Amino acid sequence: MPTTRQARSAAALVRPDIAAMQGYVPGEQPQGGKWIKLNTNENPYAPSSAVARAVAATAAGRTLAKYPDPLATVFRVRAGEVLGVNPDWILCGNGSDDLLTILVRTFVAAGECLRVPTPSYILYRTLAELQGAVCEEIPFEQDWSLGDAFAVETGPDGRPPKLAIIANPNSPSGTLVPPERVGELAERLPCAVVVDEAYGDFSDTNCLDLVRQCERVIVTRSFSKSYALAGLRFGFAVARPEIIAELQKMKDSYNCDALSIAAATAAIDDQAWLADNRAKIVATRRRLTDGMRSLGFDAVESQANFVWCTHPSRPHKPIYEALKARGILIRFMQYAGWGDGLRITVGTDDEIDAFLDAIKTV
Repeated sequence: MPTTRQARSAAALVRPDIAAMQGYVPGEQPQGGKWIKLNTNENPYAPSSAVARAVAATAAGRTLAKYPDPLATVFRVRAGEVLGVNPDWILCGNGSDDLLTILVRTFVAAGECLRVPTPSYILYRTLAELQGAVCEEIPFEQDWSLGDAFAVETGPDGRPPKLAIIANPNSPSGTLVPPERVGELAERLPCAVVVDEAYGDFSDTNCLDLVRQCERVIVTRSFSKSYALAGLRFGFAVARPEIIAELQKMKDSYNCDALSIAAATAAIDDQAWLADNRAKIVATRRRLTDGMRSLGFDAVESQANFVWCTHPSRPHKPIYEALKARGILIRFMQYAGWGDGLRITVGTDDEIDAFLDAIKTV
């Protein structure tokens, strides 16, 4: 007979705050069947051909038998040349979500405050909960601007924020807070400010210059969107070297594998591919936006690779469900105090044509 101690469920031993969490729910990733997948903001095109060559060359030798470079030096050197910063201003991660985790763990202790706008990337709240921290959500203005409430020194409970994160361009709206406004907020906030530029390569501007101008600004980037490498997992942060040195203490020893380092280095080296891909996405984004407006939707002008749409009279969830039944996935999203809507990834022209034809019947 097991003892009382042995009989206890392992789940009962989990931290109570973790057991109470809902947890982050990613977008649907169907593994079978034929889908038009416009729900998780992946790039619809194949990555640069240089990526496949780099991965093949790395896998062919003895590289995979050894641990990778823990700092991904070859990438940091090449990225520094492309971005105009020294390599010691760059930290690499297993996607930008890894870097956001590192940043929250570094700056926000249990019981302290993480400040974010809402509606925005829902992972931010999960990261705060995992840390045992408070997530203070400041609503966007109706025009998706960030008001002065985001920069107040203390929140409603009297706690000052220990870190602020601004998704820019924002998800789900695709809107951009101008860099000058981000700089104003950063100067007034009593904490470090992370600008999550997962979609930054699709926007007209970015906040990299703010990292040079304001020592507390940190920018994160992802290779999942603009470089078409969502399946590989690679991202990086740009910050002052003294901040990078502290973040390095918090990361896993080998958080980027040899294949992802080689692929990301080849990808960022092919800026001609990036420019061509961006041009295609932006052109199709225009067609998608105009097409949704012609069907009576309010479609926000996007600076990302997706478009946020709401309809003034028709409920959104039945539209999402009807499209799913036709093999087309988009993202139905709802936010407390804000409402719901449909986020639609910019696919190929053929995919967007098929989507627009289907939604007309819905």
